[in-house]
Amino acid sequence: MAAQLYKTESGRLFHAGAIAIITVGLPARGKTHISRALGRYLCWLGVPTQTFHVGQYRRKLVQKYSSHDFFDPANEMTTPQRQQAANEALDDMIAFLLGGGQVGIYDGSNATVEWRSHMLDRLQKNNIQTVFIESVCNDETIVDENIRNVKANSEDYRGWKLEDAIADFKERIKVTIPFYQTIEDESLSYIKLINVDQQIIVNNVQGFLPSRIVFYLMNLHTAPRAIYFARNGYSSGENSYKADSPLSEEGHRYAKNLKQVITKRLQEREAQGDSPNNQLKIWTSTRCYSYSTAEYFNDHPVRHRKSLAEINPGICDGLTNAEIQAKYPDEYEAHLRDNYRHRYPRGESYHDLAVRLESVILELEHEKQDVLIIAHESVLRCLYAYFRGIRPERAIPDIAMPRNVLLEIRPSAYGIREMKIGIPRE
Repeated sequence: MAAQLYKTESGRLFHAGAIAIITVGLPARGKTHISRALGRYLCWLGVPTQTFHVGQYRRKLVQKYSSHDFFDPANEMTTPQRQQAANEALDDMIAFLLGGGQVGIYDGSNATVEWRSHMLDRLQKNNIQTVFIESVCNDETIVDENIRNVKANSEDYRGWKLEDAIADFKERIKVTIPFYQTIEDESLSYIKLINVDQQIIVNNVQGFLPSRIVFYLMNLHTAPRAIYFARNGYSSGENSYKADSPLSEEGHRYAKNLKQVITKRLQEREAQGDSPNNQLKIWTSTRCYSYSTAEYFNDHPVRHRKSLAEINPGICDGLTNAEIQAKYPDEYEAHLRDNYRHRYPRGESYHDLAVRLESVILELEHEKQDVLIIAHESVLRCLYAYFRGIRPERAIPDIAMPRNVLLEIRPSAYGIREMKIGIPRE
């Protein structure tokens, strides 16, 4: 199940009510990455979700960051500002959940038992289920990489020298450690992630949706990698699903050019020191023109996946829009009203395709090496929408996925970095 299967009067799913997800952990433990990824996944499921980053509230109050002293819990001068930011984020999350939202994700350190108890008391008074996600990391290599690759490039350190930013952030961690209290109360619902993906501890987590969250987190990691999207090569039966035609002469030229373009891109990244994963994996569908496009990547492992097959048009296979309108006017009108959920007889809808692709999404989140997905534009639209946080029912069928573009996606804690690279026609 990868998208909203039904609608309730409240707009919420699974009869789960309102749920607050609260992150816990020292700085540079991957809390923001977890929050953004989880929010993206829940939106993909069709769950009304919003993330509340305490850091953003703090930046509105204190627009100019000075040093780690601001975050020292012993600094009484900055305590009111830190408390105000935390309370404003909590107020907004509660308002969102009481106003029809289903999952609110509160992204902050939430380092003390006293503050967590205060949050829990307010949420319980509003009949909001609460699940804590604590990120524990005792591997200094992971922490150092997170500081260097993520935190030192945050808005706080804009204009700073890299080494100065790293040194300041390490001091931010040091001043927090003496006040940090891990979760030990077993009456709470909590998930502990040890060293990101090394170990997961689940305590008192109940319900279908919270269980789905646990399953998703089991596949999550913070290792940097790139995901590439490319269309299938041109085939001799381009507009027919049933034909499953081999590549045309132009399709073979396209496949060769695609190989050259991505080889050049990987070389550029390696020269820049931006290629920690030197093993590019290729995923294609089991359709002829998909795996044939990958035949030129014989120096990379290629995996054929049935779930990556394009959307099945059913009785409208091979027909143009004008022909569909003339031959099946009622179906055509129904499709115009909801081109995400409508399926032509004996065919699939984009919703059906999204359901089919959830296993691919979870495996992509689990994969730590670079991946190139060669597939039909309908498949790439759905996968792109997931990474960009586009709600399934919003415009997915209309997302442009041109054949002459190799799309590079780089997931990170503060969003998705995207690069479009042209693929020459000749």
